[in-house]
This record gives sequence, structure tokens and C-alpha cells, in this order.
Amino acid sequence: MSAHISLLERIETYLAERRRLGFELQHMGQALVRFARYVEAVGHHGPLTVEVMAAWARQVKGGRGDRGTAARALRLFRPFTRWLQQFEPATEVPDEATFGPVPGRGTPHIFRDEEIEALLEAAGRLGPPLRSTVMRTLFGLIACTGLRISEALALVDADVDLSVGVLTVRCSKFGKSRLVPLHPSAVTALRAYRLERTKYVPADPEGPFFIATRGRRLGRALSDRQAHRIFDQLRRELGWVARGGHGAARIHDLRHSFAVRRLLRWHEQGENVHEHMLALSTYMGHAKVSNTYWYLTGTPELLQVVGKRFEHFVDPYEAGEDDDG
Repeated sequence: MSAHISLLERIETYLAERRRLGFELQHMGQALVRFARYVEAVGHHGPLTVEVMAAWARQVKGGRGDRGTAARALRLFRPFTRWLQQFEPATEVPDEATFGPVPGRGTPHIFRDEEIEALLEAAGRLGPPLRSTVMRTLFGLIACTGLRISEALALVDADVDLSVGVLTVRCSKFGKSRLVPLHPSAVTALRAYRLERTKYVPADPEGPFFIATRGRRLGRALSDRQAHRIFDQLRRELGWVARGGHGAARIHDLRHSFAVRRLLRWHEQGENVHEHMLALSTYMGHAKVSNTYWYLTGTPELLQVVGKRFEHFVDPYEAGEDDDG
């Protein structure tokens, strides 16, 4: 970088120019800012290289991501680095040589009802008691609302209004806030969790709703890393065989499963699914309805119900049947 202009300043200029053209760039903007902080932390100086960009991409998601995750992260740099070359000609532009092409949609593991029940039961057996309560409630809330793990962990106590049964999810993935109504059974579970938590940590409206439970971290916000570590531990204990394309079931698959189960219920009830998709998209915090369709997977249960509904629209004579059978 120029001795007088920092990487972060270049990024802010680039984002401002693109946004004036109508691009929102929420995800890219956040990622580029995180990258600038990473570059400063590792002490990199001079033009950006593919090596330093790849090193940052590898540590995305705490280093738990696969090559596909890193490839997606690296792809974010291409338009920015091409723009940056006008000021820093030696800037390198990453291609697919480092991590390969960005993969398409990986099929998620759609949880069966009995798997979710087993997960919550296993979480309830964790020790000590507060830890089991936190993890059981966290996984149960994601399963019944489809929240992102980041949204659940970002909740503060004031965001959970159990008097009206509504969560306030603030500044989520696309920078927007939304209200998430809760089923009465979820309200009951969250009320029990809050009561148990106050035995260990004083109530604080601005304090984290889901808390760490050990040592000096008691009462602080539960970390994403800890939540994933415990989920992976329980997954291995339960011996699940992955049915998706990611090698193992993930916490994020609970969100996919929520969308599929909601679609299945609507079909079972004979509802007009297309009329409800906008509501589902809003509930899940998607910027576009097309993002919600990305979450839908054709499970055997769903296809069976859809097939039965479709039979009502098929003329038996057009299908090749006659009165003689």
C-alpha cells in the first residue's frame, strides 16, 4: 500500500464508488474490512499478494471451512484487486489456481424429527447443568425458528420478549433487523432457560442471552467456536451418517431443515405454498425470495406429499388411463 493511504482507506473508497452505482455489497464490504484488519495484524506491507489473501481465506470460519469455503472467500477479492491495480500495479488478482473453482450448492443434511429430538436429549445430558441447559436451548431455538447461529448467539436478553413471544434479531447478515414470532412451546422453553440462567448470572437486559458457563467466561456471550465444538461432539456421539454433501451434519443444516419442514407442513395442510413463500423469506431474514428457495431440498417425505397433491391436477385420461383400467 501507499505510504500515505492505508488498505482500509482504499477499501472504503472502493465500496463508496460501487455503492454509488447501486450495489449494496453488504457481505463483500464486511469481508474486505475484516481482511484489512487481518493484514494489519499480520504486519503485511507492500502490494497485496495471492499468498496473503489465501492465508486470510483459510482462517475464515475459524479455520473450520473446507476448500469450497476458502474459494468463496478468495473470490471476493477479484473485483477489488482489479480496481486496486490502478493505484498499485503490482497488486495480484487471485484466480482458481489456489483452492479450485467455487463449488455449487452442497446438499444439506435435512434433520429428521427423531434426530432433532436425539440432539436435544444428548445436549441435556451434558455437564454441568447450566451448560446442558444453554446448549439444549440454543439448538432447540435454531431448530424451531431457523435462526442463523450468529443471530442466536448475538441475542441479548432484551431481544427476547417472552411476554408477547417475539425475538428481535438486530442487524443480521444483510444489515437488517426483524421480528421473529415464537411458538408457545418455544416461549415455554425459553422462559425455563432464563429462570435457570438467573441462578448463576444476574439478569441484565443488555447481557447476552446465551452465555458461556465455565470459569472466568461465565456470563459472557457463548462463542461460535464453542457452540460448533459441542455440536460436533454430540454429532459424533449420536453416530449420525451424513445425508448431505458436506461430509457431516452442521448446525446450519438445522436452518435448512426448518425451511423444508415448514414447506412440508404447508403441503400437508393443503396451503398455497407460493403465497406463503414471501412470509417465510421475511421470517428467515432473506433479502430476496430466491434466497429462501436455495434452502429447499427435495426430501423423500416432501416429494411424496407434493406428488399426492399433484395427482389432483392430473386428468387420468391424459395420464393414459381408461375406464377398463
